[in-house]
This record gives sequence, C-alpha cells and structure tokens, in this order.
Amino acid sequence: MVNRQISQADGLAAAPMIHEPALDRDWFSKPADSLLAMMQRKRLAPSDVARDLPGGLATLRGLLAGHVAIDEAVAGGLAATLGGTTTFWLRRQELYEASLGRVVDAVLASDGDAWLAMIPVPTSTGPATRGRTAGDRRRADVERRLVFFDVNGAEAWSRRYGTLRCETRFWESAAFEVHPGATAMWLRQGELEAALVSTDAWDPDGLSAAIGEIVELSRIGQPVRFLPRLRAMLARFGVALVVVRAPEGCRASGAARMLSPIKAMVLASFRHRSDDHFWFTLLHEIGHLLLHGGRTFIDEEGASDDELELEANTFAANHIIPHDRQQELASLRPDHESVIRFSRKLRVAPGLTVGQMQHRGLIQRNWLNKLRRTWTWEEINPALI
Repeated sequence: MVNRQISQADGLAAAPMIHEPALDRDWFSKPADSLLAMMQRKRLAPSDVARDLPGGLATLRGLLAGHVAIDEAVAGGLAATLGGTTTFWLRRQELYEASLGRVVDAVLASDGDAWLAMIPVPTSTGPATRGRTAGDRRRADVERRLVFFDVNGAEAWSRRYGTLRCETRFWESAAFEVHPGATAMWLRQGELEAALVSTDAWDPDGLSAAIGEIVELSRIGQPVRFLPRLRAMLARFGVALVVVRAPEGCRASGAARMLSPIKAMVLASFRHRSDDHFWFTLLHEIGHLLLHGGRTFIDEEGASDDELELEANTFAANHIIPHDRQQELASLRPDHESVIRFSRKLRVAPGLTVGQMQHRGLIQRNWLNKLRRTWTWEEINPALI
C-alpha cells in the first residue's frame, strides 16, 4: 500500500496558500449538528430517526450532507422522533441558511476563483445550477463545497483535507490518473457515514486485545453476515467502520482517522472485493490507529518504504499469520487441502492464507486463487448502513 499521512497541524503544507481571516469569518452549523447530538443523547439508531422522515434514510443522509433542507414534513418527523417542535426545527434551518449565506459572501469576496479551482465540487449534492446566471452558478458552486466539506473557507479546508493533494511516488509512477479531489470526497463521505454509527468511547487497549476475535470473522463468507458483526465489535472500542465505494479517480483501499478524541473511523472501499484484500486492509488501518496516534492515513495500492506504512503492513500480516506459525507457513505445501487445514488451525479464512503466501513470494500470484473469496457489489451493498 502507498500511504498518505495528515497530521492535525500540518495541513497547509501541500495546499495553495490563500489569505483568509479565518478567525474573523462567520461559521455555520448545520441542523444535522443538533440532530446528531440529540440522536446520541437519546441513543437512537439511524433507522429510528429515518422511520419518521419523508424519504427515510436518504433524507437523513441528505440532512447530514447539508443538501436536504428542513421543510414542514421533515421538521414534523424530527420533532416526533428527537423532540423539539416543528417550529424549532424550521427556525434551526432558517438560522443555518442565514449564517451560511454570510460565509459564502466572505468566500466570494476573499478567495474567489482560487477557491473554486482548489476545492473539488461534490457531484451529487447541493443546489442545481442549470439555468442560473454565471454569478448564481459561481455562488452555488461555492456553497456546495462549503456545505459538503463543512468548512468556512479555503484555510479550514486545507487544514483538514489539503494534504490529500500531495503528490506521492505512487501517483507519479502509476499508469492511470488519480485525482486528489476524488480521494478527499471519498474521505468526507466516509466521515458523513461514520456520523451515523454509534460507538462507545475510544478504547485502544480493548481493541488490541480483540484483534484475534476480529480476524476470526474472516471465516464467515457473506458480507451481509460478517459486516454487521464486525461493525458492532469495533463500535465497542470506539471505532466506526464504514464502507464507501471509491469514486472514479480514487484508488484508495482504506483510511484511518480519529474523528474526535473518543471516536475513530476505519473507512474501507472494498477495492478488488476479495476477502484477503479486505481483511488485510482492515487490519492495516487498525494498525495505524493503534500504532500511530491521531494522524490520518489514506492507503492506496503500490509499494512503499514509508516507515509507518511498513509498520502497519507488518501489524496486519502478523495478525493473520502469528509469529510462531510463520515457519510453518514457509514450509506449507501449496495445495488446497494443506492450506485449508493450516487456515483452520489459525481460525482464519483460507483466502487470507493464500494472500500471505502470494505476498511473501511462497507461491505465484495465480496459484490457489480458488480459495480466495470474491464478492459482487450486489452481495456487499445489502450489508452497508
């Protein structure tokens, strides 16, 4: 994997510097901020809230992303489930739109075209621009960026997402085109999905102790069976596991990020849709969380000699094949029966053993692939939130 790290403090290093009086600029707070706080306080699941909303879960996701406005029907649904009155929720929407308008004005006045060139525009959110004047379209494009990324300008975006624009050796040597903006949108969509996952407080010691139990879930073949159990297990230790299919231009396999001091996120793309790749990526991201503090990691395919990346790779590999079984793996006969028997003793899926044998050069890449499970998106999608 190729890894990109983002420190909480070094976000401006790779992004264009734009003068912005961030401390003097207005901020906006989406109604979803109140919604999430009330969900947490009442310990409500997304399905509980969505049940009373017109449009159900799609409307709830739109509220989180900021492109669905609260009208009378939505306000009534929120009041019925979360509390407050219809008037409260309508007023919350009104105040949000007023503060957002002031922030948009400030961005247009100070950042202008630099903002539009720098920040990727979400393709499926925000107000439509067809039929508007050029000025209206420009304003709408700025608003869509601000709302989706939940920032009040270019400086705030740079601190949180700007280093995703760093070129890496992988990007430079790859035969295909990679768009940092697509990766930023994938990461942000993961954050929005993670907001819907209730977790206990971050517990690295508990998570570390549960790795063996987590790996055992690899023996369950169907995503619709193992993903809910895996998500619930990680939530006990303060980790929100979310899956977001990577958009075009994003080659990410996984990401790890501390969303707050008490909540972490592991984001998976199910790239390649194979069991060995999914479980290795999952363990790799857990390794980042446990070994490397509060940094954010975006992991893509490719070789890397980055020290932290190699540590996460070693962490994942050693939890698939423990140290005391690696000599046995090296001498394992490369046939189906031997691999299945060895994997059963380790309590892991045979596909994970095959993946390690291939990665370590013990067998060729095209050997024993029938033991690796590969899923379709039709099998994966029902297991998602």
